[in-house]
Amino acid sequence: MSQFAIRSVNSRFLSKSIARRLTTALPAPAIIAASAAAAQRAGARSVSTAASSMHLARAGSLAAGQLRAYSTEQPAATAAGGAGAAEKHEFKAETKKLLHIVAHSLYSQREVFVRELISNSSDALEKLRHLQATSQDVSAERPLEINITVDADKKTITFCDSGVGMTAEELKENLGTIARSGSKAYIEKMKDSDDTKDMANTIVGQFGVGFYSAFMVGDKITVYTRSATPGSEGYCWESDGLGSYTLQKSEGIDVGTKIVISVKEDADEFLDKSKLETIIKKYSNFVGFPITVNGEKVNTVDALWTKDKNSISDEDHANFYRFVSRAWDEPAYHLVYKADGPLSIRSILYVPTKNPEALGFDRIKPGVSLYSRKVLIMPNAENLLPEWLRFIQGVVDSEDLPLNLSRELLQNGPIIMRLKSIITSRIIKWLQEESRKDPAKYKEFFKTFGIFIKEGVCQDASNQAEIAKLLRFETSANDADELISLNEYVEAMPSDQEHIYYFCTPNRQFGLESPYYEPFKKHGTNVLMLHHPLDEFVMGRLSNFEGKRLISIDSKDVAQVLKKWNDADQAESASDASAASLTIDQANELTSWMLPVLGMHVKEVKVSERYMSYPAIVTDFDSPAVRRMMKMMAGDSKQSIPLSPCNVEINVNDPVIKGLYSLKTSDEDLARKVAQQLFDNALIAAGIMDDPRTMIKRLNEILASAVQK
Repeated sequence: MSQFAIRSVNSRFLSKSIARRLTTALPAPAIIAASAAAAQRAGARSVSTAASSMHLARAGSLAAGQLRAYSTEQPAATAAGGAGAAEKHEFKAETKKLLHIVAHSLYSQREVFVRELISNSSDALEKLRHLQATSQDVSAERPLEINITVDADKKTITFCDSGVGMTAEELKENLGTIARSGSKAYIEKMKDSDDTKDMANTIVGQFGVGFYSAFMVGDKITVYTRSATPGSEGYCWESDGLGSYTLQKSEGIDVGTKIVISVKEDADEFLDKSKLETIIKKYSNFVGFPITVNGEKVNTVDALWTKDKNSISDEDHANFYRFVSRAWDEPAYHLVYKADGPLSIRSILYVPTKNPEALGFDRIKPGVSLYSRKVLIMPNAENLLPEWLRFIQGVVDSEDLPLNLSRELLQNGPIIMRLKSIITSRIIKWLQEESRKDPAKYKEFFKTFGIFIKEGVCQDASNQAEIAKLLRFETSANDADELISLNEYVEAMPSDQEHIYYFCTPNRQFGLESPYYEPFKKHGTNVLMLHHPLDEFVMGRLSNFEGKRLISIDSKDVAQVLKKWNDADQAESASDASAASLTIDQANELTSWMLPVLGMHVKEVKVSERYMSYPAIVTDFDSPAVRRMMKMMAGDSKQSIPLSPCNVEINVNDPVIKGLYSLKTSDEDLARKVAQQLFDNALIAAGIMDDPRTMIKRLNEILASAVQK
C-alpha cells in the first residue's frame, strides 16, 4: 500500500450558507474532537495551524474550530495499458468521524439514499445536456436516463446513469472529499454566464454529502465511471466507508456513472423492487429524466407545475390531483401559479370535492408537499401554509428554499415566512376569483369547506380581512338555501343602517320565531342567520367588516337602535295607546317586586324599550357559544354551568305581565311561581338554559292552579 503525505488544504472556505448548513447537521463534539486530534498530532503547533492541515471540504468556520477540506495526495502514476493497479487512499482519522456522521446520523430515514443518488444522477444528466446544448465536444452514446437494478440474490442495488461521468481527479475531489459538491461548483460556473444561468436552476445538488447516504444501507460502494470528455478513461472507485477507498483504471466502462451498493444484512427491505418503486414515486417521481427499476419505467407522471397552464387539460389535472392527494374524487378548482420574484415559485394547487373531516375522519394533514427542483423535500409540509388551508392539495416547488444539510427539513427564517405569505395570499385571491366567476359553484364549495374559511378568520389575523370576503351566510330576507357574502350584505344596506346584524341560533326556525328577531322583522332589517357552533367566535373575532360593526341582535349593543325604533313607534301610535297597559308607577312596582323573587341570577329587571310580543326576555347574558366553551374548559360538556347574572326586560303591554301585577297581591305564592317561570322561558328563548327539565314541577303546579279556577 502506497503511503501519502498530508497535503496542505486550500485556504478558501465554503460559502457562508454552506457553513451554516454544515453547522446545523454536524454535532459540535465531533467537530471539536476533529480539531483536537489535529492539534495533538501537530505537537507545538497552534490549533489553527492544525486545522489548516485537515483535508475537509473547504468548510467555513464551524462551531468550536475551523473545519477545512481534506483529501489525499495525488497517487503515483498507474500502470500503463489495461486496467490500472488499484491505489489505496486512506481517509484521515477526522474524515472517518465525519463520514460516520454523514452516513449514520445526518438523515432521519434510510430510504432517502434513493432520493440522493437519483438526484446525483439527474445532475449528471443535466450537466451533459448542458454541454450538448452549448455545442461542446462530448461523448453521448446512450439516451439520457437513470436505470436502477435490484438483485436480491447478489444483494446489490445498482444506480446507473448516462450522464457526464467523472475523471480520476473529479472522483478524488467529489467522492474522496466530504462536503465538496461538484454540482455546487458547476452551478456557480453556469451562473456566471447569461446563456446558461437558467440551466443552473435544474441542478439539485448543493452540499456534497448525498453520495455518502448510500453507506446507510450498504457496507461497500463501488463506482464505475467514465467522463464524457472525448478520450477519457474509465475508472473504478471502491470503499467500505470505514477507513479508505481504492481507485484504479477500468476497461469497458460506458460514459456515465454506475454505483453498485452491496446491501447490509439489516437493509434487506430495500432489495424489494416494489418498495424501491414506492420510494422513487414518493421522492423523485418528477425528476426530469426516465427512471427505470429492472427495466420498468417508474416515474410516469409529469411535473405539471413546470408546464404552461394553457397546455394542461382537465384530464391532466384530474390525474395529477389523484396522484398527489391519493384520492379518487375530482378537483373542484385548480390553480397553476408561477412567480420569479421576490422568490422563485412553481406551484399547482387543488381544492377537493369532498371534505374527509366532514365524513367523520380524523383531522386531515396538510395537503401541499414541498419540492425543490422537482425533488421532494417535505411531504405534507406543515409550515408551508397556515393550518386552516390544510384542505388544499398540490405541490409547491422553489429553488430558493433554505434547506439544511440533509435536505429533509427547512431552516426557519424570513424566506420561509415570505414563501408562506405569498402562497397564502395567492390562494385567498384565487378563491375570491372563483366565487365571482361562478357564485353557484362557490356556494357548494362553501357548504363543504366553509368550516376551514371560518377557522381562517379566527386564526389568521394577517389575512383576516381578505378571508372574511370568502364567508357566506343565510339571511332573514332570503331563502334558506340562498347564501350571500358580507360585501353583498353591505351593498344592500339602507343608507341609515350603521351596523351589520347577525343572530346565532341552532336553526333558522328558532331564529325567525325568536323575540330578539321581532323588532328587526317589524322594521324590515336584514339579519345574517348563523347556525354553526363556530359562527359566534368567527363574528366576535372579526368584529367589523369594511368599517361596519358586526352586532348580535341578542346583545346589549343593539339597545340604542331598538330604543330609536321604539320611540318612533310610540310617537306614531300615541293616540291609540292602550288604556289597559301598566302605568309607569305600576311597572316600577312590579319590577321592584320581581328582582328579589328571581334572586341572584338577575342583576336588573326593567321595562323593555323594544318591540316584542313576548312577556319577558333576558339581556346582557353569556352567549350559548361562551357557555359551551366554559363547559369544555371544565372538562365535561354535560356539566351544568352556573348562570352569570343577566338583565330581565318585561313587556308591560303583555297580558301575562299585566295579570302578574294583579296576582302578586291576590296570590303571591302563585305569582312567584309565574315570575320564575317567565324567567326560565326567557332563558330558553335565549338558548342558555342547560336543562329545561328542572322547571317541569313548577310548571305543573302553575297548570294545576289555572285549571282549578
